[in-house]
Amino acid sequence: MEDPNQLKDSGNAFFQNKDYDKAIDCYTEAIKLTKEKKILATLYRNRSACHLKKEKYVFAASDASKAIEVDASDIKALFRRSQALEKVGKLDQAFKDAQRCATMEPKNKTFQETLRRLNHDIQEKLKIQFSTDSRVERMFEVLLDENIDKERKEKAANNLIVLAREDAGAERIFRNNGLNLLIQLIETKKHEMMLAAIRTLSGMCSRHKSRALAVLHFVELDKICCWMAMDNEEIALATSSLFQTILDNFEGKDSKEHHGKDEALVLDTSKDVKMIITRLLEMLVHPSVSGHGRDQALTVLIRNVPRKDLAIKDNTRSLDTIDLGLKKILKVGGQFPELPNCLPMTENTCLTASILLNKLYDDLRDDEERATFRKICEGYVTSKFDPKNMEKNLHAIQCVSALLQGPYDVGNSILALQGVLEMMVALCGSEREIDQMVALEAIIHAASKASRAGFIISNGISLMKDMYKKSTNEKIKIRALVGLCKLGSAGGTDYALKQFSEGSTEKLAKQCRKWLCNQNIDSRTRKWAIEGMAYLTLDADVKDDFVQDEPAMQAMFDLSQSADKTILYAVASVLVNCTNSYDVKERIPELVELAKLSKQHVPEDHPKDKKDFVMQRVKRLIKAGVVSALAVMLKADSAILTDQTKELMARVFLALVEDSRDRGKIVAQGGGKSLLPLALHGTDVAKVKASHALAKIAAISDPEIAFPGERIYEVVRPLVSLLNTELDGLQNYEALMSLTNLSAKSEKLRQKIIKEKALPEIECYMFEDHDQIRQAATECMCNMIICKEVQERFLAEGNDRLKLMVLLCGEDDPKLQRAAAGALAALTTIRKETCPKISTATVQWLEILQRLCIHDSLEVQHRGLVIALNMMADKEIAKKMIESELLEILTVIGKMEDNAKHHHVINVARECLVKAMDYSLIKPTSQQAK
Repeated sequence: MEDPNQLKDSGNAFFQNKDYDKAIDCYTEAIKLTKEKKILATLYRNRSACHLKKEKYVFAASDASKAIEVDASDIKALFRRSQALEKVGKLDQAFKDAQRCATMEPKNKTFQETLRRLNHDIQEKLKIQFSTDSRVERMFEVLLDENIDKERKEKAANNLIVLAREDAGAERIFRNNGLNLLIQLIETKKHEMMLAAIRTLSGMCSRHKSRALAVLHFVELDKICCWMAMDNEEIALATSSLFQTILDNFEGKDSKEHHGKDEALVLDTSKDVKMIITRLLEMLVHPSVSGHGRDQALTVLIRNVPRKDLAIKDNTRSLDTIDLGLKKILKVGGQFPELPNCLPMTENTCLTASILLNKLYDDLRDDEERATFRKICEGYVTSKFDPKNMEKNLHAIQCVSALLQGPYDVGNSILALQGVLEMMVALCGSEREIDQMVALEAIIHAASKASRAGFIISNGISLMKDMYKKSTNEKIKIRALVGLCKLGSAGGTDYALKQFSEGSTEKLAKQCRKWLCNQNIDSRTRKWAIEGMAYLTLDADVKDDFVQDEPAMQAMFDLSQSADKTILYAVASVLVNCTNSYDVKERIPELVELAKLSKQHVPEDHPKDKKDFVMQRVKRLIKAGVVSALAVMLKADSAILTDQTKELMARVFLALVEDSRDRGKIVAQGGGKSLLPLALHGTDVAKVKASHALAKIAAISDPEIAFPGERIYEVVRPLVSLLNTELDGLQNYEALMSLTNLSAKSEKLRQKIIKEKALPEIECYMFEDHDQIRQAATECMCNMIICKEVQERFLAEGNDRLKLMVLLCGEDDPKLQRAAAGALAALTTIRKETCPKISTATVQWLEILQRLCIHDSLEVQHRGLVIALNMMADKEIAKKMIESELLEILTVIGKMEDNAKHHHVINVARECLVKAMDYSLIKPTSQQAK
């Protein structure tokens, strides 16, 4: 068993070395092993200091309190608790502890300064509280007074929202009968007043779990649901935001409350969460709920039911939702606007329901859970088939469409049921237009698998052609066209695999573009033209024609900014196809030849998929305003903007920034701003692609222009994420180049790079075999060396960082030499203790230094001479240097004729010689004296 005192000493050593995690481990283990109160007090006090350094103030205050329990006069523990309490906003308690410290040591300036600061902060807080009370009262008076003009009311409403977002303001509203007054505002039924009140409630709930719970219970869940059910998009969205804020607080995502052990406030909100989810599921099928309300109910469920991290084992919420509400979600997904008794819905409702179905299915842990999900879906769909009731049959087919757009495996299993595909094809031949529309949409979604496409080609393609040619209804014609488009693209990008005859896909695409540009057709119908193009642009001829049709491109961008968000994925797919930013499997020539010999099919590339054609298409898209269109699409606050859609957009952005000449235009159109959220959130592929695009921009642009304001600091994390050996060398290289560019800008940026733990990765790449990557890493380190933390790493005992930097100066690559020499020149200038360490780092140091001082590049030569001058600060090292060939090198340079080009080099060489004379290592001559 280890001795507690030894553990304490080890903890102290780790603390001195700033390894606070290991120090905490030592102190914690020592606390378990000792019962002696005096040692316990010391251990708690020391652990409190570690927590303070790690900014874990609740734990710091708790440990300090335990030390004070043993010794009430422990001044260190008292002061640490005061510091921790101040950080969590408990100023009055912090003041009391600081006051006790100042009483025990009245001459201590730190204690006196802390008292003054806390006293000032407390007085300011009191002023704010008193002034806030009167402001809250005045604002409600203005809002509830019928005689006051609209402009003053709007100003008061906005002020109330801003006030509620501040913790002190939210608390004053809460304590001054604010909830009752806000409900009064909502009951006026006036749009502006309702919005202001709901947004104020959101602000009050933000970052405060107990207040969020109080709001939920005081206002009542049913009332909040009624607000969201209203047929007003803004009010539904604001109420959805209120729900999200409440749920975030219940999950602890948005809460900043701090409670020590003695005053822990345990709020069990699991029942409240379940109650909210149950009520939202009931809203889905209630006929009085508006389309906007239904969309928002689905969105809240999408964001809060499935697990965010699949490593968490508990998926109870998803299982409960499937048990209570899967049939309700299927009912929503099976709605069709033209059907009688259709629930109120928007253009986005059915697809949002499909996304929820997909999220729930993906959240299931094993085959048994997935089988249960499938069984419920199959049971629901088959129960709707009724030979005597066509409406029920249409609802069943529409449910299949919803599943095919969501959990495809489940939809596919239902397609395999006897008679389902046959019914879809049969409905195409119906005389009723609504039957044809439902069936066509289902066929479009069913044809995603080659096997299904083959069945439909052999059984239904002639029907679709007839519907396309003979129907007078544009809605039918365009859906039939999309079905033909999808079937025509079943061969993908393979030039040799075409389902239709030569030229057929171009004809289909031409008709799609024609409909897309026809402003007389409603947007919901025109949307299907883009769906068609999403399939047809896999053909290189089609994509080449499309980017040359500026009106068609502009029409697509305009539609992407409409209220119908179901179009986003199709638009993103078109852009991915046009820019060839999809993944392409590498073809190994040997395997291709082997496949040909064995008479297997080998995919062929279209001539227009070569790089030159792709670059021309990219330039046309940029000219047409694709960056601005993508920026607007990414702002969509909708569950339909899925991670998969964002991944497609990230791929497009990476293709757009490929040519360095286009990057300025992309930044000017908002590309840099749009890329940041893509790089920070979404699928792993999306984050890598977006981060790589950011790296390409940051590597050659002025970062302060490309990423103005605080945005420049947000760029660092995505760039550091590319320093991963699992990624390819180009991504590593461009990330290092961009970090080099950033690190040259300011100390704050360098500190941000350090905070994101980039230093070990940069050092790792300095050992890389690839010359360019090693050079980029060394250049980045050259800029970072200015930071004290980096200098400490190089000067720490027991590592080869300094040795590596010296050896890099001896490499043949001039750029690598320049970077390494620059780092050593800076380090030896800032930290003189580096010089003796260099002389013992490697026996080759003097030879390498001589090579630097006679380098062809004046920049490298100057850096070498600066290192030499700094090294000569130590007399013994100076003696070794002068006894070597370096004296002759310095003498030759010092005797050179002075000119503007060589002035800085000659001056440093002469300074070295003067230093040698000062040490009496050389004697002045008449020439050296000149």
